[in-house]
Amino acid sequence: MLIFNNTTSSSSFLLTAFPGLELVHVWISIPVCCLYTIALLGNSMILIIIITERRLHKPMYYFLSMLSAVDLCLTITTLPTVLGVLWFHVQEISIKACLIQMFLVHSFSFLESSVLVAMAFDRFMAICNPLQYAVVLTNGMSLVIALTVCMRQVIFSFPCVIILSNGSFHGGQELSHPFCYHPDVIKFMYSKSWLTDFWGMFLQLYLNGTDLLFILFSYILILRTVLSIVAPKKQQKSLSTCVCHICAVTVFYVPMISLSLAHRLFSSTPRVICSTLANIYLLLPPVLNPIIYSLKIKVIRQAMIQLFQFKNLRGMKVRGLMGRWNQRGTSSST
Repeated sequence: MLIFNNTTSSSSFLLTAFPGLELVHVWISIPVCCLYTIALLGNSMILIIIITERRLHKPMYYFLSMLSAVDLCLTITTLPTVLGVLWFHVQEISIKACLIQMFLVHSFSFLESSVLVAMAFDRFMAICNPLQYAVVLTNGMSLVIALTVCMRQVIFSFPCVIILSNGSFHGGQELSHPFCYHPDVIKFMYSKSWLTDFWGMFLQLYLNGTDLLFILFSYILILRTVLSIVAPKKQQKSLSTCVCHICAVTVFYVPMISLSLAHRLFSSTPRVICSTLANIYLLLPPVLNPIIYSLKIKVIRQAMIQLFQFKNLRGMKVRGLMGRWNQRGTSSST
């Protein structure tokens, strides 16, 4: 028998944002909207800079552009439902739309993990095998790595898509987040919920787990190489090239692991905490990654400054032309 809700139909779910804080959703939406704006503008600017600046057409920046593209897609995927719930109290989402959003959220999340592995490999080659770096990490190899990352995601996500598309759900249920998250959705599945739950756990442990192990192993080898360097300044210089990547790994994996533990192991966790962790997990990396890389990498910082200066100069020229046009109009009228 289908489970109905007074405010929604049996073919949809209800999204929630910060349960218990509905009266202050408008105020919460202000910082959330600012974070989304920073994420969209920051990642878009990094993509534009890497595409337009020929000096940045190198493997390290190719991987950074992949990270920015994934963050941008992840931000766009959750933005409509999050702001819809906070601004307009639009909670209802159809089950099909929910499954599509869930697939996109987890796909881009797994993709980001894989991109961080590719960036760890780039740092490993640059520090541990600098003479082989240009030989191994060519433009062609960067393209192969990017295609491998995407194909890996498609192959492992396909079984979960088949199971969910053939499953049936309890309609009219209230979810714990303002977007569709796998552990939250499968609780309302009629049949095969154990199978999709197992596959979701497998993907979490295998994909993200192996990615994290590979990153840690890479940094063990990097640290061993750096410690073998005699000159302290060279040690500091080598480690400084890894700071941005270490920060990106931290802001991605810490919220993800915390949210997974809250959902799967600690079932008594308050819903507002789960909702807060979920929003941090999806917003923190897209917001902080552009800030971290633009502050730390001098080339990107300079390119951003030049981009802002170009926009300001263009705006001044437009205002000057409009002022001249207005002067001519007033003089001709007199």
